[in-house]
Amino acid sequence: MIETRGFKIFRFFGLAFLSIVVIVPLYVVLTTSIKPLADVQGLFTWIPSRVTLEPYLQIWQTVPLATYFKNSLIVTVSATILSVAMAVLAAYALARMRFRGQRSFSLVVLSTQMFPGILFLLPLFLIFVQIQRTVGVQLTGSYLGLIITYMTFSLPFSIWMLTGYFASIPKELEEASMIDGTGRLGALFRVVIPVAKPGIIAVAVYAFITAWGEVLFASVLTSKDTRTLSIGLRAYASQQDVYWNQLMAASVVVSLPVLIGFMLVQKHLITGLSSGAVK
Repeated sequence: MIETRGFKIFRFFGLAFLSIVVIVPLYVVLTTSIKPLADVQGLFTWIPSRVTLEPYLQIWQTVPLATYFKNSLIVTVSATILSVAMAVLAAYALARMRFRGQRSFSLVVLSTQMFPGILFLLPLFLIFVQIQRTVGVQLTGSYLGLIITYMTFSLPFSIWMLTGYFASIPKELEEASMIDGTGRLGALFRVVIPVAKPGIIAVAVYAFITAWGEVLFASVLTSKDTRTLSIGLRAYASQQDVYWNQLMAASVVVSLPVLIGFMLVQKHLITGLSSGAVK
């Protein structure tokens, strides 16, 4: 396809506009996080009157941010591990085995992504309350309820993406391993999973990000002791004032784990997403 001059100009201004839309909010967050409190209580200014790192020290004292960090890590890491483990087994079965209702199962799994999360909030809460009454397992206000919720929400897309990735792996690799005496599970863990590492990493990143920044279910299913970061950030706003500099500083700190993790697995993530989307 030959690009015309008009198309190049349109692409340039389009990309420039999108870059501004991304860069300006990021600049506001970063500059506000290093402003003194006096700068954020009056009219908005683009340039701080002076640069200070006090907000980054005060965020740990204003609210129990370390506790929220711990809660988020426990919930997010647990949900990610469970989601990836179940997605690997389910996707491998869909990609390699033939059974009655396989197509219907795949469509049902994928169709769950069409519904907004808020649609499941009340039914899920009522189910958790009923389980507590009948079985005695605490699901509301505990880590377990939030872990189950996040795992089930990331699981359908994880299964769908890994199914395409496993289907792209030649069956001959497993057959050669099974001829040497390795069973079906042995072939999965010794042959398929090492080859499918980029796809599994992509699924793990997706599950982690989905759980790390979720607000709606965390606001209902957590208590004071199990509150996560996405809910804890609201504590920087009181009835009298909003500590904007601390709020922005906390937002930067909260974003660091996701940013660092993404940079570490960026190569595998791109490969996994592109390969899983082909099938």
